[in-house]
Amino acid sequence: MAITKSQKETIIAKVREALSGAVSVVFVRFNKVTAKDTYTLRKTLREEGISYFVAKKTLLKRALAEKGYTGELSDLPGEVAIAWTANDPTAPARNIYEFAKKNEGLTILGGVFENGFVDGAKMQAIGALPNIKVLRGMFVNIINSPIQRFVIALDQISAKKGA
Repeated sequence: MAITKSQKETIIAKVREALSGAVSVVFVRFNKVTAKDTYTLRKTLREEGISYFVAKKTLLKRALAEKGYTGELSDLPGEVAIAWTANDPTAPARNIYEFAKKNEGLTILGGVFENGFVDGAKMQAIGALPNIKVLRGMFVNIINSPIQRFVIALDQISAKKGA
């Protein structure tokens, strides 16, 4: 069933609004994904503060062209949805990446990161990054490691001298 011109304008307006407040956007191909899995995906994304919207590729491309991102938009084969957030720039890619590991019908096609188009491989690499809390923990561990080793060395020296 064809959609009317007013429906198309509504969809473009929604995509424009999404892009205006988005820190990053992920283009998702979702062929062979069941309705149950789609519901689970949407619920998981919503809990993380990530929005998910399915739009026709032509309407999506029109809204993206108006935004004026740098780089070139990668090819978008098949059914395409967008996932975006206004908070954590890696969250959409990370959540889609994690869900795609369990669901073979879900693929990251590319996205928008730091006001430029990126390809699917780069968005998957971004999705493979741990969240900010884990990264901060890793950083603290790296900083703490030399101090911890120094204390262990001092303890060994005192044990030798005490014996």
